[in-house]
Amino acid sequence: QVQLVESGGGSVPAGGSLRLSCAASGFDFGTQSMAWFRQNSGKEREGVASISPDGSWASYGASVKGRLLISRDSAKKTLYLQMNSLKPEDTAMYYCATRPFYGTWDNSFLDFRNWGQGTQVTVSS
Repeated sequence: QVQLVESGGGSVPAGGSLRLSCAASGFDFGTQSMAWFRQNSGKEREGVASISPDGSWASYGASVKGRLLISRDSAKKTLYLQMNSLKPEDTAMYYCATRPFYGTWDNSFLDFRNWGQGTQVTVSS
C-alpha cells in the first residue's frame, strides 16, 4: 500500500530554517509527481510546492517562492522541503502527497492524493 511518512517539523523562531522529509513506499516513486501542502487551524489546505517525477519541473505557491525549495532523492525514495527565512505565517501541519505524471507538467496543485499524516511546523515571532 502507498505510504507517505512526513518528518522534520519542529518549533523555530522567525527567520529560522527547517528541512522536512517525506519517506515514500508502496508505489513507483519515479512515476509520480510529489507535492507539499500545509494546513493551519480552520484554513483550507494550501499547496506549497510540487515537483515532477524526475525533478526537472517544480512549482511553488506565491507565498513561499524564494524561501522554500522542494527536491527529491530517487534512491532514497524521499521528498524534501528545505524551508528558510521562516515566518509565523508558515506555521501549519505540512503534508506530502502524490499525483500521476502524464508527460506534461501541471503547475497546479490539483489531484494530489495519498496524503501522509503530516508534520507540525511552528514558527514563533
